[in-house]
Amino acid sequence: MSDRRPFNPDRRALIGSFGALLAASALPFPALAQSGGAAKSRIGIIGSGKIGGTVGSLWVKAGHEVMFSSRHPEELKDLVAGLGSLAHAGSVAQAIAFSNTLFVAIPYGALPQLDQDYGAQLKGKIVLDAGNANAGRDGAIADEAEKNGIGVTSQKYLPGTHVVRAFNTLSYMILAREANRTPPRMAIPIAGDDPAAVKEAARLVSDAGFDPVVVGGLAKASLFQRGGPGYGQAVTAPELRQTLNLAP
Repeated sequence: MSDRRPFNPDRRALIGSFGALLAASALPFPALAQSGGAAKSRIGIIGSGKIGGTVGSLWVKAGHEVMFSSRHPEELKDLVAGLGSLAHAGSVAQAIAFSNTLFVAIPYGALPQLDQDYGAQLKGKIVLDAGNANAGRDGAIADEAEKNGIGVTSQKYLPGTHVVRAFNTLSYMILAREANRTPPRMAIPIAGDDPAAVKEAARLVSDAGFDPVVVGGLAKASLFQRGGPGYGQAVTAPELRQTLNLAP
């Protein structure tokens, strides 16, 4: 056991995400129809705040089984109560054991602690990483992400996982409002080094109600980290490809 303080999702964010989940719960269900008979995933959410709560809610509505996690799972029961039998609340360890795919939406500076506390359990998992590095909040790791690229930095601090950068460019309010809109759908850029993980991430982006745009490997994730040309772009897939100079 580590003698350092365990990873602790922001409690205020967990409570604040209730409104995001309610907003997302009012969205239509076209993603469910689009999925057809495709196999459903079991997804663990680490950081069930505004982004995690919103995106996780969209996946539940697409037919995936989702466990929202916290050190105090009882605080999440109201968040999952309205989502039906596919939504669960559990500890971080339970969410990791529950799933092959994890959605991590925590303060970026908490990644090293997450690995220290749960690294052995995380090995082999697909990790969709939605964190953004903020120097004022996260300290030296933000400088490292700025220098080396955030995708490469995330993989460094989550060794043994298959990291895919996703859902980091837009606010939870935009995600809740624009999911499953009438085509053309809004684009979500993704980047990863493992082809199978990227394929799964693209499927989950689509099921959440967006069009995935594969930017490249993790080194290319810098194109849509904070300050990059792809950050904050609430645009369609063709528009995002043009902005990032990607092939159509």
